[in-house]
Amino acid sequence: MKVLILSSDYFEDVELLVPYYRLKEERIPVEIASNKSGKLIGKHGYEVTVDRGLQEIAPEDYDALLLPGGKAPAALREEPSTVAIVRAFMQNNRPVAAICHGPQILISAGVLQDRRATCYRSVADELKLAGGHYEDREVVTDGNLVTSRQPADLPAFMREFMKLLKSGASS
Repeated sequence: MKVLILSSDYFEDVELLVPYYRLKEERIPVEIASNKSGKLIGKHGYEVTVDRGLQEIAPEDYDALLLPGGKAPAALREEPSTVAIVRAFMQNNRPVAAICHGPQILISAGVLQDRRATCYRSVADELKLAGGHYEDREVVTDGNLVTSRQPADLPAFMREFMKLLKSGASS
C-alpha cells in the first residue's frame, strides 16, 4: 500500500498534514508530488518536502490518491500531468480522497459526471456544472471516491478514507 498526495504552495496546512501523519501512523508509505521541487509552503506557514515532480509519477506505482485543499488545487488543475494522474486513479477504481478545494482537480480532470461529492461551498456550483451531484455533508463516499468540505470535516474524511483503504477498494 502506497499513497500519493498531490499539492503545491498555499495548501491548506491541516488538510495535508493530518492525512499525511495519519497514514504514517498506520505505516502506510506516502509521497508528495508537486509542480515544483524542494519545499511547499502552506497557507499558514507549515512546510513539506516534495518527493517527486508531477512528470515523474507513474500512477500504477500507487494504491490511493489524496488531494488536499487550500489554493494549491487552483495551480495543479492547470497541469496536464495532474489531470492524467487523477484520470488514471479514477479509471482504475483506486481510492481517491479530496477535501475542500481539492475537488477542483477532479472537476478539471472531468471525472465527476454522475458522481456524488462534496467540496468547499464556493466550489459547489462548479462541481454541479461538471455533472457531479453535490451534497452539503461533512463526508460523501461514492465508490472509490471520498470527499469533504473543510478542515472541520477531517475526522469524518479520514475515517472514511481509512475504511476505503482497508477494504481493499483498489482491487
